[in-house]
Amino acid sequence: MQIIPTDNNFYFEEEDLLGGTPEKAARLFEQQIKTWPLASENYQALNSVQIKHFDFDGYTIDAQFNPGRIISSSAKVDSKSIQSRPCFLCTQNLPPEQKAVKLVNDYVLLVNPFPIFTKHFTIPSLHHIPQSILPEINNMLLISELLGKDYTVFYNGPRCGASAPDHLHFQAGNFGFMRIDNEYEIIIKKNSQTINTNKELTTRAIFGYHRNFMAIEASNRELLIAEFHRIYNALSGDEHEPMLNIICTFNESWRLLIFPRSKHRPTYFFEEGEKKILISPAAVDLGGVTIFPREEDFKIISKELLIAIFEQVTFSDAEFEKLIERIKFS
Repeated sequence: MQIIPTDNNFYFEEEDLLGGTPEKAARLFEQQIKTWPLASENYQALNSVQIKHFDFDGYTIDAQFNPGRIISSSAKVDSKSIQSRPCFLCTQNLPPEQKAVKLVNDYVLLVNPFPIFTKHFTIPSLHHIPQSILPEINNMLLISELLGKDYTVFYNGPRCGASAPDHLHFQAGNFGFMRIDNEYEIIIKKNSQTINTNKELTTRAIFGYHRNFMAIEASNRELLIAEFHRIYNALSGDEHEPMLNIICTFNESWRLLIFPRSKHRPTYFFEEGEKKILISPAAVDLGGVTIFPREEDFKIISKELLIAIFEQVTFSDAEFEKLIERIKFS
């Protein structure tokens, strides 16, 4: 395990960091927009992002044309490609304008210069180690609690949309941007099955959303971690981390959404010519905002194509039923 050296210039000035973590995040964001032209230009460009809204039965999926995300969506994440490029999350490779706020246990908060959210942060570890959620789920929960109710924290597995699978990191964006943030309560009333419940924790399986997923709501962090381990173990099938994306929020208690994956990218990604659709679904897409960096793909997207994309990369109903049975008997 390698810890990356940092210098004092990397961290935002301590005297400017009064208040809690949300206030520190806001000050960091303001400072970076003022002093870092790349970040300033790309956040300004969000004002011209095009959006289509697709209404389904009780929920909505947004399609967003965001050309600034082309690098992430098309990232080569095979071992050879990763080894041949410098890690863009290691501090020695960051732009000199980029500053950080210390969070917890060697995690730092950085403004993401290629945003989806109006406030978009990357949260890398200072250790250059691969994406791996099982030993880090406690840190994810702590980070979510620190950032509070105004932010959603998310994790993309190494084979599920992470453009830097070689460097452990989370991301965060303003709460309410992803459709699922505000649709969750409506969804669970219509298509959910309670798997486990007590005074401090409830686990549900959610169907009928074209993205079958598990949800844990808990006020007790230790119980939540133990329940996550139970689901993780039910998903495990080989030496690799099971394919998954996670969305976490905290508002007096935690809500952890776990999206099991069957595939990294849909078949459309690998097509040639007019049949190709450049989309690499990750947590934000599964949260209800699908990102298309090419205008030609955005123009042709439809309900039917969105359903096909999601159903190709997430668990089918049959696979999800089997997962639920494994969890019940674990």
